[in-house]
Amino acid sequence: MRFGETPIDEATGAILGHSWRSGGVNFAKGRTLSADDVAKLKAAGVSTVVAARLDPDDVHEDEAAATVAKALAGEGIEVTAPFTGRCNHFAKGSGLVVVDHERIDALNELDESVTVATLPPFARVEPRQMVATVKIIPYGAPRTAVDRAVGVAHSANRPLISVAPFRAMRAGLVQTKLPGTRDKVLDKALGTTTKRLTSLGSTLNGERRVAHDADAIAGALKELKAEGCDLFLIAGASAIVDRHDVVPLGIAAAGGEVHHFGMPVDPGNLLLTAELDGKPVLGLPGCAKSPKYNGFDMVLERLAAGLTVGRAEIVRMGAGGLLAEIASRPQPRDDIDPTEDEGPQQAPRVAVLVLAAGRSTRMGGPNKMLAHANGEPLIVHAVKAALASQAVEIVVVLGHMADQVRAAIETAIPGRSRLRFVTNPDFAEGLSTSVRTGIGALSSNADAAVVQLGDMPGVGAGLLNRLIAAFSPVEGRAICVPTVGGKRGNPVLWARRFFPEMALLSGDSGAKHLIGEHADLVCEVEMAGEAAITDIDTPEALAAWRERSLA
Repeated sequence: MRFGETPIDEATGAILGHSWRSGGVNFAKGRTLSADDVAKLKAAGVSTVVAARLDPDDVHEDEAAATVAKALAGEGIEVTAPFTGRCNHFAKGSGLVVVDHERIDALNELDESVTVATLPPFARVEPRQMVATVKIIPYGAPRTAVDRAVGVAHSANRPLISVAPFRAMRAGLVQTKLPGTRDKVLDKALGTTTKRLTSLGSTLNGERRVAHDADAIAGALKELKAEGCDLFLIAGASAIVDRHDVVPLGIAAAGGEVHHFGMPVDPGNLLLTAELDGKPVLGLPGCAKSPKYNGFDMVLERLAAGLTVGRAEIVRMGAGGLLAEIASRPQPRDDIDPTEDEGPQQAPRVAVLVLAAGRSTRMGGPNKMLAHANGEPLIVHAVKAALASQAVEIVVVLGHMADQVRAAIETAIPGRSRLRFVTNPDFAEGLSTSVRTGIGALSSNADAAVVQLGDMPGVGAGLLNRLIAAFSPVEGRAICVPTVGGKRGNPVLWARRFFPEMALLSGDSGAKHLIGEHADLVCEVEMAGEAAITDIDTPEALAAWRERSLA
């Protein structure tokens, strides 16, 4: 890749290295300069620009990021569309992050242009939490570096990054008592243990309170085994201090086998692992009675994720095993915008508003939403694209011929849980009324909304996902607008902060004026093809689109 001052006559196809805002030209850095862009710069008196020019053996940053990210991703990972050389991994569900630390290091050593950052191995994640990010540092990476990175990803029989999902377990708890043990203490431990299990999607199937005696413990374990428990927890009234103490002797008397005693984690040193008929048994350290994160949690989480927790795994917990000084994990606060929360970074919850309420006056009579294109009504194309995207919610705004439009969608796409309908009673008053109706119908936890017109059949899931990938209010990308050759189009993604203003719109122009009023928060997202600037308003436009789509 060549980077630096580039003569304007050689700049077509180059990637602009720095933003240019002068002489009526407003181009953001990273823009691939078209011939028309170069003409505008020349007209403004520009003779050179700082730009990057990819060589034949270079890969554009977005393609490189997507290629590497796909190669890295294992089970439980959702990969976003690339943007500005970045591609993120998010967890599909709750579980533990499984990372091949050595191969991540090896990949990051290959070439400075390709980088991967992950959460720590075995970090606990919630649905849609960011797990890893691939970032291509310059505007392009050598193809050899990308190929070598993919090779590292495929060099073993396991992925570099995955999320092991939590599985439901039926746990049994044995609590022992000594003279003077108070039931209040045991009740508190019961509640704490129940909450721990519930947070992992598991249940406490049964509890026994017995004397601090090996035979009593053995009897309780046998009863809980008969009740179908697949995990056994033993909280002794006195901490385990030796492999031949009461709790391990009780496990052995029940037919179990002790595997390992002690762990290099504090608090949690005195944890014991064992097995009873192929099912895990844990002798709990005293700190397990506390809700504070400790060594018991580290082991319990791995068991819930279906991961092996033997001696080899436990003795490797020492690095990072000093937990005493770790502050409580931050919890989301209700009064904070989720896109600006200081807790774990989450995938944005983006909704799609499909506007399908208009009267189709320029079509000369029929409702264009029901007009067929490639065998399906226009509105079905739009809704299918939204459902195939990474949007968490799709709201279709109906109005003119609402019953017929809804029936067409439901016939083609039955039983979609993310899909909802809302009717705009004021549809005859213009586009703004449909935007207002749709915004008012969104779920309260939506971080952003894409306003998608129902008459743009070329808009697919890939285009929507690229807008979603570009969205980052923290980095100043709160309005994401697709462009084709520098021309702005639709659909447009809006951050939640604009919803109150959108709820006050009037007339038939939508929210275009807000783009001008918030120019510093606008991100242009260049798109291939002409889908983002092609809508169907007339019979001639529909005929032309049909002809192009069949070509």
